[in-house]
Amino acid sequence: MAYRRTENVIRRQAERHDSIVAAAAEAASEGGMAAIQIAPVAARAGIAAGTVYRYFPSKTELVGALVASSAEREIEAVRRAAEAAPGPLSALAAAIATFAGRAARDRRLAWAMIAEPADAETDAMRLAYRKALAEQFEALVRAAVAGGHLPEINAALAVPALIGALLEGLAGPLAPDAGDDAKVREAVQTMTLFALRGLGVVDARARGLVVQAAIPPGSSS
Repeated sequence: MAYRRTENVIRRQAERHDSIVAAAAEAASEGGMAAIQIAPVAARAGIAAGTVYRYFPSKTELVGALVASSAEREIEAVRRAAEAAPGPLSALAAAIATFAGRAARDRRLAWAMIAEPADAETDAMRLAYRKALAEQFEALVRAAVAGGHLPEINAALAVPALIGALLEGLAGPLAPDAGDDAKVREAVQTMTLFALRGLGVVDARARGLVVQAAIPPGSSS
């Protein structure tokens, strides 16, 4: 019985931890990094600020948990999309469309997790996410090159440019408001086509890949 009580306590603590991180994500989705403050996050989670502090003694630790959670979720979505595709080039297109679609549907959060101006500590935490995301895309680009589906290209240079273009075009301060789901889909298709062309895919093939790529519904949360 004591073991079961301990197990229940651990489960409740994990649930509370996750609910706080989810509340922080909601705040960032609405107001960016500046909106992640202990008291408002506690209110969103329906708990006292003191409870948040027991799990996250500082805002920096809460931001770190949010970045880690978001990174895991986004990279897993990209990985799953690529693995479900029938070949190396289709896998790359699916990964691009997935990343783009999720960024476009939760623009503020996507920008906050990667590129929004922030303090040095936050930047350091986000850098690990950016590196992991780049590694995922670099592997896909190299596989497509090795299979003869892309011309020879320096993946280490091309991939950061690819991620930057997708993020700036769909979630950055200058990105147009996509509007309803149909316009979001159109914007994602446009940027996916842009990315594939930039990697050297001929236009007709790139357009076919965009049509085939599944763009995920809903938000990135």
